[in-house]
Amino acid sequence: MNFPKSIMTIMLASLMFVGCKDKTTESNMPVTSKTETPKVKKEIVAANLQTASFTIKGMSCEIGCAKTIEEELNGLDGVKIAAVNFKKESATVSFDKTVLTPEELTKVVEATADGKTYKVSNMKL
Repeated sequence: MNFPKSIMTIMLASLMFVGCKDKTTESNMPVTSKTETPKVKKEIVAANLQTASFTIKGMSCEIGCAKTIEEELNGLDGVKIAAVNFKKESATVSFDKTVLTPEELTKVVEATADGKTYKVSNMKL
């Protein structure tokens, strides 16, 4: 009974030795890093700046829903700033009216997630 334990211990030790050896080989490989340039938003002329406020129904959490919608809106070309308030179920977006329309903002919000979860209403400009 002692002999099988010895064999298993030797096999386990050899596996760990081989596993560690492979990991050090990987760490010695040259690392190539991709430097991404941050996306620079185009400046919005004050005369073209418009603010829209609207209600968003269907949000169930602040981090998953509200932040995701806010990030989607802030990522759009023509949006200066977007803020989504989970507790009030509302959003306020400052955008360039020559680049975006309120209908496009509605489509982006409603298309977030599965396209059926969020509904926009009470659009006020």
